[in-house]
Amino acid sequence: MTDPSASPSPAQALTGVRVLDLSRVLAGPWATQTLGDLGAEVIKIEKPGAGDDTRGWGPPWLKDSEGRDTGESAYFLTANRNKRSVTIDMATPEGQGLIRRLAATSDVLVENFKVGGLERYGLDYASLSALNPRLVYCSITGFGQDGPEAGRAGYDFMIQGMSGLMSVTGSPDSEPQKIGVALVDVLTGLNAAIAVLAALEQRHRTGRGQHIDLALFDVAMASLANQALNFLVGGTAPRRLGNAHPNIVPYQAFGTADGHLILAVGNDAQFARFCRLADLAELAADPRYSTNRQRVANRQTLLPLIEAALKRQTTAEWLAMLDAAGIPAGPINTIAQAFAEPQAMARGLAMALPHASGGAAPGVRSPLRLSDSPVGAPLAPPVLGQHTDEVLEERLGLGGDERAALRAAGVI
Repeated sequence: MTDPSASPSPAQALTGVRVLDLSRVLAGPWATQTLGDLGAEVIKIEKPGAGDDTRGWGPPWLKDSEGRDTGESAYFLTANRNKRSVTIDMATPEGQGLIRRLAATSDVLVENFKVGGLERYGLDYASLSALNPRLVYCSITGFGQDGPEAGRAGYDFMIQGMSGLMSVTGSPDSEPQKIGVALVDVLTGLNAAIAVLAALEQRHRTGRGQHIDLALFDVAMASLANQALNFLVGGTAPRRLGNAHPNIVPYQAFGTADGHLILAVGNDAQFARFCRLADLAELAADPRYSTNRQRVANRQTLLPLIEAALKRQTTAEWLAMLDAAGIPAGPINTIAQAFAEPQAMARGLAMALPHASGGAAPGVRSPLRLSDSPVGAPLAPPVLGQHTDEVLEERLGLGGDERAALRAAGVI
């Protein structure tokens, strides 16, 4: 029995917002997962019998309660919690009709087809906004809706290369390196979610939806941040510095007696404290090193002195002393060590969600923490087509016989 004196659970920020997700792989699903974390109802449309490409991107595979492979890849689990999976073949006229009907009652649609790819199905922005003028329609592509490259497919790795991101990643004496995570996809997903929220806010004032044009290439270029401005202001293309920083010294990884640590000195006062701690007090008064501007200019002579000092003690010893002195520093963890960090455990960053297979789906907790509209208990990523019947009945009023006929025809 419910306690009548108990306070009701607060509504999530996007409660009542319906998202139709036609995207797959990572950037689009990351955007819709973020919206789902905030309380939106996300209906993920997948191809019957196949689904999102990432369902097959394994190993590793999720295990069921008996320890058997479920065929659900860890990659798919990454970006598809808080969604309902509906299988519809959009290549069929009947499937297109079902999606149009769902779009007519949705607030947001997210897709990542090639430019013009949905027009032949009548599922492009012009067609769907005519049915639902309030629809916020977000298109995610490699290069955007216009320009000479608009028709090309774009993938995270190639965009990292084209955008210049790989030119500043890696050691000076190595080949250019990609980042160890498909970060352009992730950042594009986050930017898409931001744009959707802005468009929903605009709709409150105008009553109209709009088309959002999100490009991986644009996001990668914008995410160059200070490196882009180092070039635009200084006129010289930045180069690879390994773990060093182009604008701050010392701000990099250093060897210790038994491993490595990251020393992230952010201002001159921190540098002076570090010098006293490392028995290098004379360096803080040396005009070659007393200011960050001078340390950047003279890094080649300064860094060996710091490295030699840090080699005298272990990583753990240094981290304890640096923390006590208020000097930013940290370990270089493996992912296993990161999840074992006391802070990660205290914040509950690793979680397990009951899965339709009977087992539990591991996941990483959303970083979004809102005091008045907190992220609710998340739902595990769905198995393929898990919610087809209930969504088509709830949202479109299709009875069992109608669904059975559509299923027999391969439409759902």
